[in-house]
Amino acid sequence: MEIKQQNNEKNGMFEAFIDGRHAGEMTYTWAGEDKFIIDHTDVEEAYNGLGVGMNLLNAVVDFARKENKKVIPLCPFASAMFKKHTELQDVLA
Repeated sequence: MEIKQQNNEKNGMFEAFIDGRHAGEMTYTWAGEDKFIIDHTDVEEAYNGLGVGMNLLNAVVDFARKENKKVIPLCPFASAMFKKHTELQDVLA
């Protein structure tokens, strides 16, 4: 699975690709300079159950840690995964 990030001053997304095909995405909106809001996660039906959403979330967390940013998970999937995986909670705003 390959994860690519697109980012600009207002928002961005992490996209997952499997065998070169779009498998899912997690979008975010900047909330100031030091934090961003995860607002949506979508996984293509053909890739359900393959860990696409969790791989996207891990990429988001890695980015937040590397760039010293905080995350606000408004997306229901991201919010649930942060509650379940306490090891990721250090990036929460």
